[in-house]
Amino acid sequence: MTAHSLNLEPALVPLTGPNQTLQSQVHPSDWVNPSPAQRYDLVVIGAGTAGLVVAAGAAGLDLGLKIALVEKSLMGGDCLNVGCVPSKCIIRSSRVVADMRDAAPFGIQPPESIKVDFAAVMDRMRQIRADISHHDSVERFSNLGIDVFLGEARFVDGATVQVGDHRLPFKKAVIATGARAHRPSVPGLAEAGFLTNETVFSLTERPRRLAVIGGGPIGCELAQAFHRLGSEVTLLHNHGHLLNREDADAAEIVQQQLIKEQLNLVLDAKLERVETTPTGKVLHYSQEGSSAPQTVEVDEILVGAGRVPNVDGLNLEAVGVECDRRQGVIVNDHLQTTNPKIFAAGDICMDWKFTHAADAAARIVIKNAFFSPFGLGRSKLSSLVMPWVTYTDPEIAHVGLYAHEAKQQGIETDTIEIPFSSVDRALTDGESAGFLKILHKKGSDKILGATIVARHAGEMISEITLAMVTGQGLSALSGVIHPYPTQAEAIKKAADTYRRTLLTPRTKLLLKLLTRFS
Repeated sequence: MTAHSLNLEPALVPLTGPNQTLQSQVHPSDWVNPSPAQRYDLVVIGAGTAGLVVAAGAAGLDLGLKIALVEKSLMGGDCLNVGCVPSKCIIRSSRVVADMRDAAPFGIQPPESIKVDFAAVMDRMRQIRADISHHDSVERFSNLGIDVFLGEARFVDGATVQVGDHRLPFKKAVIATGARAHRPSVPGLAEAGFLTNETVFSLTERPRRLAVIGGGPIGCELAQAFHRLGSEVTLLHNHGHLLNREDADAAEIVQQQLIKEQLNLVLDAKLERVETTPTGKVLHYSQEGSSAPQTVEVDEILVGAGRVPNVDGLNLEAVGVECDRRQGVIVNDHLQTTNPKIFAAGDICMDWKFTHAADAAARIVIKNAFFSPFGLGRSKLSSLVMPWVTYTDPEIAHVGLYAHEAKQQGIETDTIEIPFSSVDRALTDGESAGFLKILHKKGSDKILGATIVARHAGEMISEITLAMVTGQGLSALSGVIHPYPTQAEAIKKAADTYRRTLLTPRTKLLLKLLTRFS
């Protein structure tokens, strides 16, 4: 057996306290890779969400399958280390600041100044991340009977993966290497230095002036959070509206909230170059409709402009697996690559780059790899009903189709919209700036999609997702008793609104006749 040398990621800076605990769980420096089995039923490359769920799910079946799991960096992948977990910790702290700042309408006198201990905010994040890390630890997966290899994997041939000096023969393999932050090729940007989601959580001091590049979900979430925590934030976006892939009305509410919070928004912006000066980093940009070049000086730059699939170094050509530098590994609807013995799941091959999407895809891979003989009964990625949430304040949660997508598919629709200004609990909470939209098939109660804008929209969307998955329509939701007062009552209001559309003159006449005989 050969000891593996630690490949320390920037996410573990500073390597003190909680980060030492995290490292000991997800990439212990004293880990010794096991001697490989003669042949593995499954080799999983990548120990992010997709890889972990595939490996643990297959091992948990207790069928005696021999499984190897390979990770070159940190077990847990982006979600645990540089994604969902740390970002939501920072967002939670920033919401405390917002609640204190906005306390006056509730009869609470806000403090004259709110002191943010940024180092303590980051320490809390690192401690929570460390506390959660045992779920994704090398030790846990080893105890499940999985051979865990720390090192970089590459395909040698159609039946072998190599990790360091070890060769892992396999019957089937899964590529789950995820994606990384896109690094724009802007002159001077690399020389000036910049943060991504992979490095921003290593900060110990708050940037006084922060530029955020990209007005998508990551950019908007972190821009709002850092602004609330005391940074002077300038958010540059290359479209005329933030969150331009979301429902336009939903995105407008978030954009107006950021404007209200006095975050500096620069829309229709093109970053031309970055200049390093003795006093900071100067971003030179142009704006549509303006001929004059413009600048903003900051102390740090955070790039949140998309993701790039991790296909490098895998030697995919050796096993006939097609890939695209932007799209990632090419898969069919069954998550099978162009090599039928090799599957892929998660950010490496999917447009849905969410932890819960990777989890769902991993379950499809287990089913199709082991329990679909001759291709019978295979599950499809396209059959999934996928919700997602943008964790700004308020949040935007969405599931299913947007109206324009339904129109493209030739589906006639109607939309029911319930403003949260008509929901009693939203009024008592002071959170009336939002809405619920439900898109349903015209002439039917079949739900095609929904968008919720609310502070806790992510906690509400699952009820609608469940209805869609189980084929329950608006009529069924109307019959569900919702506790009063809750913001989720908006869902029942929408369902009741649909039921009232059924009261046609003919229906009313029938009901009137029934009352005479009752």
